[in-house]
Amino acid sequence: MPSIIHSSPLPEVDIPNVTITAHVLRRAAELGDRVAIRDAGGTSSYTYTELSKAIHCLAGGLAERGIGPGKVVGLMAPNLPEYAVVFHGVAVAGGAVTTINPTYGAQEVGHQLKDAGASILFTIPMFAEVAQAAIQGTDVTELVIIGDSVPGTTAMSSLFADPITQVPVDVATHTVVLPYSSGTTGMPKGVMLSHRNLVANIEQCNHAIIYQENEVALAALPFFHIYGMQVLMNGLLSNGVTTITMPRFDMVEALQAVQALKITRFFAVPPIVLGLASAPIVDDYDVSSIRQVFSGAAPLGAELADKAAARLGCEVVQGYGMTELSPVSHSTVEGDYRPGTSGVTVSNTESRIVDPDTGEDQPVGGRGELWVRGPQVMTGYLNNPTATAETVDADGWLHTGDIAIIDEHGHMSIVDRMKELIKFKGFQVAPAELEALLITHPKIADVAVIGIPDDEAGEIPKAFVTNAPGESITLEEIQALVSENLVSYKQIRQFEVIEAIPKSASGKILRKDLRNR
Repeated sequence: MPSIIHSSPLPEVDIPNVTITAHVLRRAAELGDRVAIRDAGGTSSYTYTELSKAIHCLAGGLAERGIGPGKVVGLMAPNLPEYAVVFHGVAVAGGAVTTINPTYGAQEVGHQLKDAGASILFTIPMFAEVAQAAIQGTDVTELVIIGDSVPGTTAMSSLFADPITQVPVDVATHTVVLPYSSGTTGMPKGVMLSHRNLVANIEQCNHAIIYQENEVALAALPFFHIYGMQVLMNGLLSNGVTTITMPRFDMVEALQAVQALKITRFFAVPPIVLGLASAPIVDDYDVSSIRQVFSGAAPLGAELADKAAARLGCEVVQGYGMTELSPVSHSTVEGDYRPGTSGVTVSNTESRIVDPDTGEDQPVGGRGELWVRGPQVMTGYLNNPTATAETVDADGWLHTGDIAIIDEHGHMSIVDRMKELIKFKGFQVAPAELEALLITHPKIADVAVIGIPDDEAGEIPKAFVTNAPGESITLEEIQALVSENLVSYKQIRQFEVIEAIPKSASGKILRKDLRNR
C-alpha cells in the first residue's frame, strides 16, 4: 500500500545556511536601540545592539577558557535576559549548550552534566548550592554565577572579553544545543539539535505565527524547555519582538506585565489558559493589548480554548511539537483556528498517520501514529544510536508516539498516546525513572507508574505497588522518597496497592491493563 503523505498547505520557506545566533541577531543592526529582551520587573534589559555586543564579548571570554567545537556548557537558570547572552555566547564560541531545569535536584543535574560531558556550568545564586553538589564527579571544572558571585565560584561579569566573530561550524551537523527529553519512553536522553534544525524551525513557523512590527511578548515558559527556548527566546528575538522574561509564571505578575507593557503575544500551556479563562483576578486588568494566546506542550481542550478566547477577546490557539522536532511540526494559522486541533503541518514538513499495528497509512480522518519528516528533525540522541534508530527511521520519518488524526481541512488533532510518557502540565515525566527510584524503597517489592487524566494538569503520575513481605507503604513515604531525589513535577500524586504488577511474558509492564482498572 503506498504511503499517504500530508504535505504542508503553507508556502515553502527558504532556510538560510547560517548559525542560530546569526539568525537571531539578523535584525540587530536595523533595530539597534529597540529593547530586545528585558525582565518584567525592569531590573535587566538589553537593546539589540547591547545584546549582540554582550553575546560576542562573552564568546570571546569562553573561547579563552577553551570553549569551542566539541565542548559543552551547562546552563541552569530561570528565564532572565542573560539566558540569551549565555546561550548565544556559547554558540558563537562554537560550543554546545545543555539546558537544565533549575528546579532539579543535585542528582538529576549531575546525571545530565555527566551524560552531556559539560565542562562549565552557569547558574544563579539561588541554585549555587545545588550546582556545587551536582558537579561532584562530573567534568565540570568551573561554576559561573549570573549575578552576584558566590564564594568558590566565578562571576559571569568577569568572563566578558574582547568580542569574537562566529567560530566556523558546519551548521547542518554541528550540535548547538542538547536539551534532555525522555523521547517516547525511557530515561532522559540528550537531543542533538543543530544550528540548521533551530534556524529551520523558526522559518517554518513564518506562515503560522505572523508577527507585526513593534510586538511585545510575555516569555514566562521556561527557556530550558524547547518550547520556551525556540518559539519564545529565539523565535521572538529573530522576529524583532520585544521579549519580556519572567523567572516563573505568576498570574498577577503576568497580568501586571500585560497591562503595563502592552503585551501582544501571550504564550501559555493549558493550566495557564485555565487560569486566564476562570481566575476572577483577570477582570481587574486591562488585557486588550493581547492579540493572541498560543498554547503548546500539552493538548488544549476546545471548550477551555473557547472560554478563554471569549473572556480575553482574542484568539486562543495551539500548536504541536516535541523536543526532537526543534520543536514545532504543527501550528494554527492566525484566523484559521479549528476547535480542539493543533493546526496544520508547518512549511517544509510532511506528516503521515500510520496504524501502529499494521504499519499501514491511514486516510483522512483515520487514527494512527503521527510521523513527521522535515529539516527540524533532530540529528539524533547523544551517544544512543539504538534510541535514535527506534525514533527516526531510515527514510527520515520521526515516529512521535502520539496517536493523531488529520481531518479534511488538514488540521491535526492528538487523540491518544502510544508512548508511556506522562505529560504533567506540559513537562515530561518518564515512568521508568520513577519506577527505578521507587523500587529502591525497602517496603516496595514491585512497582509500575502510569499517567491518569487530570483536568488541570493534563495527566498526573499514579503508582501501583506491591508491598514487600510483611510491609505496608504509605503515599507519604512514597512522596518523601520522590521529593528527596527528583523535581517536584515528577511527584506521585496517587497510589494503589495491588497483588501483582501485570506483565507480559517478556517481563514488560502491561500499562494498558493498569489503565483499564
